[in-house]
Amino acid sequence: MTVISSNLGYPRLGEHREWKHLLEHYWQHKLSDADFHTTAKQLRLANLKKEQALGIDYLPVADNSDYDHVLDTLAAFGAIPKRFGHFDQALTLSDYYAIARGTETAVAAEMTKWFNINYHYIVPEFDDVQFKLLDNRWLRYYQEAKTALGIDGKPVILGPVSFLKLGKRHGDYLDAAGVAELLPQLLPLYQQVFAELAAAGATWIQLDEPTLVKTTNPAELAPYRKALTTLHAAVPTLKIVLQTYFDSLDLYDEIVKLPVQAIGLDLVHDHGENLAHLRTSGFPADKVLAAGLIDGHNVWASDLAKKAQLVQELQTIAAPDHLWLQPANSLLHVPITTKNETQADPVLLGGLAFADQKLQELAVLTRAANHGIAAVQSAFDLNQAKLQALNNSTHRNNQSVRAAEAQLPRQTFERQAPFATRIKLQHARLNLPLLPTTTIGSFPQSHTVRAKRAAWRKGALSDADYQTFLHAETKRWIALQNKLGLDVLVHGEFERTDMVEYFGQKLTGFYATQNGWVQSYGSRGVRPPVIFGDVAYTKPITVAESVYAQSLTTKPVKGMLTAPLTIINWSFVRDDIPKAQVQNQIALALRQEVQNLEKAGIKIIQVDEPALREGLPLKQRHWQAYLAEAVYSFKITTTGVKNETQIHTHMCYSNFADIIDTIKALDADVISIETSRSHGELIAAFEQTGYDQEIGLGVYDIHSPRVPSVAEIEANIQRALRVIKPRQFWINPDCGLKTRQEPETLAALKNMVAARNAIQAQLNTPTH
Repeated sequence: MTVISSNLGYPRLGEHREWKHLLEHYWQHKLSDADFHTTAKQLRLANLKKEQALGIDYLPVADNSDYDHVLDTLAAFGAIPKRFGHFDQALTLSDYYAIARGTETAVAAEMTKWFNINYHYIVPEFDDVQFKLLDNRWLRYYQEAKTALGIDGKPVILGPVSFLKLGKRHGDYLDAAGVAELLPQLLPLYQQVFAELAAAGATWIQLDEPTLVKTTNPAELAPYRKALTTLHAAVPTLKIVLQTYFDSLDLYDEIVKLPVQAIGLDLVHDHGENLAHLRTSGFPADKVLAAGLIDGHNVWASDLAKKAQLVQELQTIAAPDHLWLQPANSLLHVPITTKNETQADPVLLGGLAFADQKLQELAVLTRAANHGIAAVQSAFDLNQAKLQALNNSTHRNNQSVRAAEAQLPRQTFERQAPFATRIKLQHARLNLPLLPTTTIGSFPQSHTVRAKRAAWRKGALSDADYQTFLHAETKRWIALQNKLGLDVLVHGEFERTDMVEYFGQKLTGFYATQNGWVQSYGSRGVRPPVIFGDVAYTKPITVAESVYAQSLTTKPVKGMLTAPLTIINWSFVRDDIPKAQVQNQIALALRQEVQNLEKAGIKIIQVDEPALREGLPLKQRHWQAYLAEAVYSFKITTTGVKNETQIHTHMCYSNFADIIDTIKALDADVISIETSRSHGELIAAFEQTGYDQEIGLGVYDIHSPRVPSVAEIEANIQRALRVIKPRQFWINPDCGLKTRQEPETLAALKNMVAARNAIQAQLNTPTH
């Protein structure tokens, strides 16, 4: 029996973020289109060579992107919003990037999170769409790999049903009727893609249909069945692996009967349910079982002995020569290699596996399956020794943390008084105008800011000189905010590379990687901290910066923290104890920071929870536990302050209708949320249910470089005021401004304040 190794997708950023720099140099007009394409090809082929060298049998092609794979799909099939123009041929790079980033006259396409992880995709807009195949990118990349490297790759394409379900028409995600209407128009183009691949010699195609894990009613399978039946009948020589990931299949028995030659199952993030299906229902003898064994969105080394036992069991379930071993999902969501983590504790490093190491694990497991464990015994022994060393280390056995955890059941975490009482005290203390203006927290991190931080990290800039620079930058931006007329100020977060990584650097149990970059959206890379041990608070984290900024102005300056659940969702979290336990350890640490900010005289403390909604389990039956844990950890963090201290929080890209009760339960005094890219549709949640606390609905999009007009911002404010009382409403951008340039930031904020002032005048209320 031969077991095959397969990969689903490889990270794009580059080992040293070469891809990121390529995009940004192009946007800065430092590269021609031809130079861009030459360098991008070099990076693609280098990745394929590496995967091949690591011993993977079936390699993905066309898993690369110039920005986002969903954007690639809509651009290829001509589903381009009309505001960007009419196209009869493949888009140029500038046209392609206009959709993602916007132009002076066209708002960028909406961006939202990819299922429940911290990756953003471009949301297709299917208003009056007329599909046409503008570019068979899958054929191009298949031929490139075959010609340049002799690789018979496995093209990766987003399936037609998931593509439609991930998009919107007239502001709403497509329902069953919408999918049924558009699918017949789209399928002939998929048939053409498949036929051209088959003609070029392709053997397999990976058809990603991740939305299958969210189907619960057999009737929902109709479009998938239609698509697969049509494609198989049209191009029977091209074998399809129907790839699912991120959770289990509720309709397993029906899905495994679909007309495909292989089915990819996630056996890591499935709550054990896919494996239970395999054990009780078996697997079709005429199909390949593509078993997702390796965690594709966490960084821990697999227990090879346990994985080998699972492989042995799967060999009894799958037919002979019908078993592939692969990651549970694309490796897009993990860093590339641990080899550059030269400063990591060796005990920690031994327990880590980034993309390259995960592929090595697959190769070892495949060899063990085909030749016996004895053939790779040394690898298994080394793996066990490294895992035991980490689990037995002092990092994971902090007795003071254990003692604090033991006290949690004996404590109650609630504010001293209800919101109605607190807000009166806060209004009296803060004396803010109607429709107060603020920002979410961060300001542009210029080249100078990044260069100074890099020099400080390398030891080329002293602590004192770095602190002097940070103070100067904070002072400059406090003055700019005062000049703009903002009401509640922020210090700008110039000391922070990232809203999660920064806190990870200040708490025990975290490791801040050197090169653990992961794509968030476009060229935006983040370095999620690795939570590998028990989390504890050792000293104040943000107090000095907040106090300094407050000393420069009579207006209130917000203290800025990241909440526990977002830290969890945007980190790589240890997997040896329950995630909720780690979350509460973080909350106990941050509770001390919130109290220290209050003691230092900070009147407003913002505890950001942007990742609450995105981290919801894909199965609704798992929501209650997740949301209860979120509320509990938020309250541990925020309830140790006086009534007069105002607690803010911020959330991104959230469909609030289904979690509005959770948002109320957080009991934050002020919440700010994104609304501009979704054209105000999030406000609907507040039309359906009452919300008493104060709220800031983001009035302009910070993910695009365009500067919104005063009239545009006024319209967004007026839309919100149909639902929310003026006394409740705050005016702010969608999100932090770290990634923007200073001139556009100042221009946009100037227009935001002008729009607020105009609305105030309409309400017959003076600005100050």
